[in-house]
Amino acid sequence: MKRIKILAIVGSLRKESYNRQLALAAKEILENRVDFSILEYQDVPLMNEDVEFPAPEAVKRVREEVKSADGIWFFTPEYNHFFPGVLKNLIDWLSRPVSDEEPHVLAGKPAAISGVSPAITGTSMAQDHLVTLISFLNMDVMNVPRLVISNVMQQLDSDGKLALKESYPFLEKQANAFVSFIEKRIMCKEMLSNKYGPCRQS
Repeated sequence: MKRIKILAIVGSLRKESYNRQLALAAKEILENRVDFSILEYQDVPLMNEDVEFPAPEAVKRVREEVKSADGIWFFTPEYNHFFPGVLKNLIDWLSRPVSDEEPHVLAGKPAAISGVSPAITGTSMAQDHLVTLISFLNMDVMNVPRLVISNVMQQLDSDGKLALKESYPFLEKQANAFVSFIEKRIMCKEMLSNKYGPCRQS
């Protein structure tokens, strides 16, 4: 089997955001098993149908990165009981068809969701809203396990960086589960392309 490519999409543009640090921790867990990268999308403009065709260069770039990934792992904070507007804007662009012949690039992509927050409730509401959206866009969502880390200030080191004390085993469990989830999808596609008959996904 080919080496899996996971693309992380962080819902915060802040360079030192806790969710970006969480994505980097996931990358460290999986770096010997998969190709893991974080999508940079600060230059993606606000969605505007007046500039949709031809798509801005930044939009073309992020679409290609999503297309080449075997799985998309979202790491989102929670703002006002929702996921951030910058993430919604990115998904709005990615949800648009590339052309009359080519559908949007999110359809069928395996997806996982994690989130970390200083709040007691963590990012559970933001994640639920995000699942609603990406399910509507026909992404293949791994609903179990999801990772919600609350009270993040209790899991920082002396320099204020994310240390993931008691939450580390749960991130590791989700990372391993997502790799297996993607591998099953790839095997299923290969079986279908080789005409081995129906493949049940689980």
